[in-house]
Amino acid sequence: MVQKQPLENKVANGSWLVYAGLSALFASLTTILGKVGIDGVESNLGTAIRTTVVLIMSWLMVFITNKEVNVKSINKKELTFIFLSGLATGASWLFYYRALQDGQTSTVVAIDKLSIAVTVFFAYFIFKEKLNLKALLGLGLIITGTLCMIF
Repeated sequence: MVQKQPLENKVANGSWLVYAGLSALFASLTTILGKVGIDGVESNLGTAIRTTVVLIMSWLMVFITNKEVNVKSINKKELTFIFLSGLATGASWLFYYRALQDGQTSTVVAIDKLSIAVTVFFAYFIFKEKLNLKALLGLGLIITGTLCMIF
């Protein structure tokens, strides 16, 4: 699904790797802090708190980058999909936090990462994106590796 693209609009100095690494670090901190913090809290309350913090930080970034004027120019179709994406994210967090409460963190995280398989499924069947042999092999390895971690 992800194809190699020319470096036209991309940073050629590799600084993207630092951001990708920081993204992985904070994603793992999300899981660790979520597991510690959700022990005595209902998953719906934990999700509400997390959503509020993310919402505040997101709007803060919109105002810091002076993009608030662009909000009115978002077309209704795109806004609908953004809204639906937000609902899906909220549902994901609800189930994720509940799973963290009841399950083993390493297993919950591994299963959560299988969402890539669902994404590829939708991209292939719904959006008609092409899946070459290399991408299919990589997806198979990701799924196999995840299943090996779980069982």
